[in-house]
Amino acid sequence: MATTVFAEPDFFTDHSVLLDPYEALDAVRSQSPVRQMENHDFVMVTGFAEATAILLDGEHFSSVIAAAGPTAPLPFEPKGNDITAQIAEHHHEFVGHETFLSYDGREHSARRALLNGLFAPSRLKANELYMQELANRMVSDVVARGGCEIMGELATPYVTYVIADLLGVPKEDRAEITETLANAPLPGAVDDADAGASLAPLAEKLGRMFGGYIVDRRANPRDDVMSVLANTRFPDGTLPEVSELIMLAIFLFSAGQDTSAKLIGNSVLYLCDNQELQSRLRADRSLIAPFLEEMLRLEGSSKVTHRLVSKDTTVGGFHFKAGMKVVISLAGADRDPVRWEEPNTFRLDRPKVKEHLAFGRGAHTCIGNPLARAEVRVLFERLFDRTSEMTISETRHGPFGNRRLDYEPSYIVRGLTELHVDLKP
Repeated sequence: MATTVFAEPDFFTDHSVLLDPYEALDAVRSQSPVRQMENHDFVMVTGFAEATAILLDGEHFSSVIAAAGPTAPLPFEPKGNDITAQIAEHHHEFVGHETFLSYDGREHSARRALLNGLFAPSRLKANELYMQELANRMVSDVVARGGCEIMGELATPYVTYVIADLLGVPKEDRAEITETLANAPLPGAVDDADAGASLAPLAEKLGRMFGGYIVDRRANPRDDVMSVLANTRFPDGTLPEVSELIMLAIFLFSAGQDTSAKLIGNSVLYLCDNQELQSRLRADRSLIAPFLEEMLRLEGSSKVTHRLVSKDTTVGGFHFKAGMKVVISLAGADRDPVRWEEPNTFRLDRPKVKEHLAFGRGAHTCIGNPLARAEVRVLFERLFDRTSEMTISETRHGPFGNRRLDYEPSYIVRGLTELHVDLKP
């Protein structure tokens, strides 16, 4: 009897997989929810239980490669069944080591604590008032024009301005920051081998701006959010380096663009192609929140995250050896049929949907998830307030059932490059 050879999908360069990764993820999961990939030097995790276990296990799985991913070489040769000390010794040599994502344990907790004040309930409440005013203004403008390109004209600038307000960026500088970030390189871009190098000018420009804000607020504190950020301290009482606060600010901006903005685009597309559901949400705004949770599960903006095995361990019957690279497929886990009934089907009443992994899990759960949920909800409330109907531009994207849509060429981000929508007052 002939043996069928499994054709391993290429998640890095195959554009058909980028357009629709879910069939490929189902195929990998059908082999095993934890699989050593044959054509790449990493283990892929597509099972919900297994992904959750790894995300919660900071002792055996390090986040040091969370930003760089599995393709960058390790700066050392792993030795033994516990490389925790090697990771600590060589941390500064890892690609992306300076980012918020790459720290573990107390180092990560200390940096996360710097942002706690920004995401305090009182601050988020004040920020939501700004969201409402901003969304009202931006939506009114695009409705007056009869429609817009959602990603570039509404979603991305909206979330960027919201984060700028949260951080206390002076109003006169927000347009410049929005324009700068619009030209940022795409995380996980499969067609741009120099994406890391192209990030340098962006980081340098934002570094100059935020460095100026922070130095000024430390010398001359004011009654504003930027002064709070500039003078916040680590839990041990020490003052962070200016460069560390700059990296945190850049991280927040990039995370907002790569998650909230893409979620807006994915959700608008789904509602335009499901007019009955759109009508239900218009009639009952309390359904917006569960709608967004199911969209986060079904079409979450972050497809993967990464870990490095720091100590030998076993998860889901698979033996992980120290030094192995792990790609955790959030998109795969959130469509795992072992966890989710009819996983590829949208269900507005799905039980326990907020258990999805779109925002991660454990110590590295997205700190901005309350902000993301609020800003997207507010934008949809304003879209429903100002329109009677949202439809996809068939001139641009073709008729329903035969859409012409392009997704970002990234193995990390799930989002449309553009989406033209007609808006009827």
